[in-house]
Amino acid sequence: MISDTENKIQRLQGPLLVLGASGFIGANLFRRLLQYRTDVYGTTSRLSPWRLEGLPQTNIIVTDLIVEYNLIKLLDMVEPRTVFDCVAYGAYSFQKETSLMYRTNVNFKVKLIEELLKRNVVRYIHAGSSSEYGDNASGPCESVALTPNSHYAVTKAAVSGLIYFAGKKQHFPCANLRFYSVYGPFEDASRLIPKIISAGIKGVYPPFVDPDISRDFVYVIDACDAFIDAALNLKEENYGESFNIGTGDRTTIADIARLTKEIFGIKAAPVFAMTNREWDVAEWYSNPDKARNDIGWSSHTTLREGLANTIEWYKSLENPEQYHKSSKNFGIDEVGGECTGRVYSEDI
Repeated sequence: MISDTENKIQRLQGPLLVLGASGFIGANLFRRLLQYRTDVYGTTSRLSPWRLEGLPQTNIIVTDLIVEYNLIKLLDMVEPRTVFDCVAYGAYSFQKETSLMYRTNVNFKVKLIEELLKRNVVRYIHAGSSSEYGDNASGPCESVALTPNSHYAVTKAAVSGLIYFAGKKQHFPCANLRFYSVYGPFEDASRLIPKIISAGIKGVYPPFVDPDISRDFVYVIDACDAFIDAALNLKEENYGESFNIGTGDRTTIADIARLTKEIFGIKAAPVFAMTNREWDVAEWYSNPDKARNDIGWSSHTTLREGLANTIEWYKSLENPEQYHKSSKNFGIDEVGGECTGRVYSEDI
């Protein structure tokens, strides 16, 4: 008897194309689809991306999608019916090249959707961001005005408008998923949850920001399932719309610290002395009602369960030090493992 997950993935119209398959969410989605399908293709801008190690090379396409010729060649070759788009730049606070942000998050998306409109695509599901809400991030519904508070937020909000236009006026079968704080295996080592795990195993805490700041932590497998549910259940009347992908739970940094203390048995008290980022807002959590009602998606993994799964994955790494060095924050060129200063259009 096949599982519900396998049944859903088998029902997707293929070939399936994951743009940005070497990123954190993209790699998890790509791996999940490949468990049950062979007609799945994923793109990466680099040779030998670490998140894709062990996967069939015939399913991995190395290309610079920002170059229009490469994009057209890719679509001609794969002829996808379902496209999952995880390409983005600027999601990390240290990704500051503004021009690359707009080229990747806006200009590329315009060209991509223009090309997909010419082709036999039945679903285009885009990885948006809760950053689109900017300062209005306390459990907003999808119809509220967007108030972006960073260049990254501006670019993601702009593309949500582009997708809305394509869906409503051009009848393109597309949707925008506004992800909250996704965590889990293969997350960049510079992020909060990987830092908590690597420190907790040593019996200490990582630096924490203000204990009252809240986030909505979504396990990455639940996030991957949002792509699948959106592709299967998107109705024509919802073409072009955005969906909040979060648990709906308001988890403070103090809550995270307490959970860290319990899981790792740390005796000392945590220290909340890390400087807040300029774009941090105090309350940042979702209202996932629309995703549940319209595309049949909801989060099923508790934070404790997701952390346990991620800890198990971390402990399974043969070379944890190499994992930490793979962080984008180190400026590592994955081809040779040395810092080259090269700037890439990154994936999420």
